[in-house]
Amino acid sequence: MIRNLLKYQYRLSIVCLCLLARLIPGTRTIDDAFITFRYVRNILNGLGLVYNPGEAVLGTTTPFYTILLSILGKIALAGNTDLLPVISLIVNTIADCATCLLLIAIGSYLGSIRVGLITAALWAIAPFSVTFAIGGLETSVYVFWLVLTGYCYITKRYPLGGFAASMSLLTRPDALIFLGPIAAFRFFQLILKKERINWSEIVLFSVPTIGWFIYAMCQFGNVLPHSIQAKLIIYHLNPYDSLIRLLQHYATPFLDENIGGKYAIMAGIILYPFFDSIGILRGFRKNPLLGIILGYPLVYLITFAVVNPLIFRWYLTPPLPFYFLGILLGAEKLVSDLVGLIKSYSLQRWLIAILLLGYPFSSMMTEWTLIPDHGNHTPAPKMAYIKLELLYAQTAQKIIEDESFSPNCVIAAGDVGVLGFITGAKILDTVGLNTPKSLRYYPIPAEKYVINYAIPSELIVSEQPDYLAFLDVYGKKTILDNSKINNDYEIIFSIPTSIYGSQNLILMKNKNNPCGE
Repeated sequence: MIRNLLKYQYRLSIVCLCLLARLIPGTRTIDDAFITFRYVRNILNGLGLVYNPGEAVLGTTTPFYTILLSILGKIALAGNTDLLPVISLIVNTIADCATCLLLIAIGSYLGSIRVGLITAALWAIAPFSVTFAIGGLETSVYVFWLVLTGYCYITKRYPLGGFAASMSLLTRPDALIFLGPIAAFRFFQLILKKERINWSEIVLFSVPTIGWFIYAMCQFGNVLPHSIQAKLIIYHLNPYDSLIRLLQHYATPFLDENIGGKYAIMAGIILYPFFDSIGILRGFRKNPLLGIILGYPLVYLITFAVVNPLIFRWYLTPPLPFYFLGILLGAEKLVSDLVGLIKSYSLQRWLIAILLLGYPFSSMMTEWTLIPDHGNHTPAPKMAYIKLELLYAQTAQKIIEDESFSPNCVIAAGDVGVLGFITGAKILDTVGLNTPKSLRYYPIPAEKYVINYAIPSELIVSEQPDYLAFLDVYGKKTILDNSKINNDYEIIFSIPTSIYGSQNLILMKNKNNPCGE
């Protein structure tokens, strides 16, 4: 009885840790989250699932999260979308707490409640988990659905697993990387073992998924977000950039580079995959499907390495809870053998727990700062960096205060989240995530890039937006080098910044077109 009480006490402690790690920093909303918030606002205003009113473009990759926030916004906010960052923080916090409990349950299923508890504790404070929870992205909800799907399938809760699988796919389409091996396993399970088809599982997966596909085809003419195509076209990358970035990430899952620098990367690229392989083997022996699920980080790495998209920070998060589990399962086996010579069983247990938790926990805590130099001045992960968002907020305010501005104005930008949400104006998305016609102007010559993105000057010359906001590094060899643009536009606002190697964030205004006409 005392042991059971302690187990629940540990669970409660981890949930409280998870809550504090997200509520203390408060909202530190990322630019991409504001794109989702604008979709939500348009839904609440009766304009439909659109970014620019009247333009049927599926620019969001997260329909479930968008619809969920819309429902909660209608109920809790009475349409006041200014509080959407708070609602998203609450939703993401609940999702992460639930993920922690599921990780404990998976550890218990494996016969190692200790690994489950430690994995959950690490997930509770992991900067890659906290940053995007407080940043307003769908990442926490997405990871919750993935972990719930995995848990349901290894424990043969197939109907709930089918529903969770559908929700994960509707939260992010790259859930296919996780769901594909599970579906293949289930198929061969039905064929080889001649199990009876679970129609509840199929219905609970199919109805939401097919329902969304039908709506998307009718509304947008396709089921895949337009932003997927855009991201594969507009960024200038070397052939192995994604592979290198993911290998670095897998070599330092606990932000080890903060302690050991390049030596931590060199050690981690060998040790962590080794521990993980032992953990996967342990999982496979318990349940072959569990081994497949624990192998998700490897499948994820291979998929992104082949496709080679630009790896945004939040792309690095989904494999982590499974990677943590695999590493800790492998490390537990080796550490247990190491301390097995100690006669005291109680001392063995505590020593193993300290060795498994102590280093990764302390390593990840080095990524936290007590007093950030921008945004809320409360403890937060260093990677919850929103200086660029704050600069765009200043720029958006400058646009609103301009005497020519009206909601009919067109603002061109590559980072459209903050600008679009605050101004409410029509956005010409130069990246093309929400503006398909922008992709006509790509690809552009490699020599026009200073970093991995550049705005095509022909896009601006042709479309003649009323305002153009950009980091100068995006347009140094295109916008700022184009005589036509320099004749038609004037710089009305500039903020010094070194972000991405820039010198300034620039706001230009069209001298020829009366705004909105």
